[in-house]
Amino acid sequence: MSVLAHLVVPVASEADAVATCEALEPYLDDIERVTAVHVIEKGGGSVDKAPLEKRREDAAEFLAVVDTRLSNAVAVDDRTAFGTDIVQTIFEEARDAGATAVAIRPRGGSRIVRLLTGDTATRLVTDPDLPVLALPKPPEGEG
Repeated sequence: MSVLAHLVVPVASEADAVATCEALEPYLDDIERVTAVHVIEKGGGSVDKAPLEKRREDAAEFLAVVDTRLSNAVAVDDRTAFGTDIVQTIFEEARDAGATAVAIRPRGGSRIVRLLTGDTATRLVTDPDLPVLALPKPPEGEG
């Protein structure tokens, strides 16, 4: 079985979903299934960032982008997960889905932004439970 057989793809926003799908396009012949996951971060005792219903609606929109863009080429599942630790929750969802790897499209940002936000991408690749694939940015004019 190929490491690309069943990918879990974390999706943080609509723009992230589009960029991730564009980065996946060159590899679709090798992928059998994609499980798109949006993690709604829970406050762990603090006040949540937005009303839960709004966050669920946003998640459904983000995940629909993946389904629309990829479902003609591969099987697509989607999951909305809840957790206080985004990285841990992504790996829990990946294990639960039976994924072969997690594929991410790292987003840019200055070092200070990554420091302040916890840099999820760095945490995903530091001590992964499954292989983690960093998808390249498509060349200008493609995707």
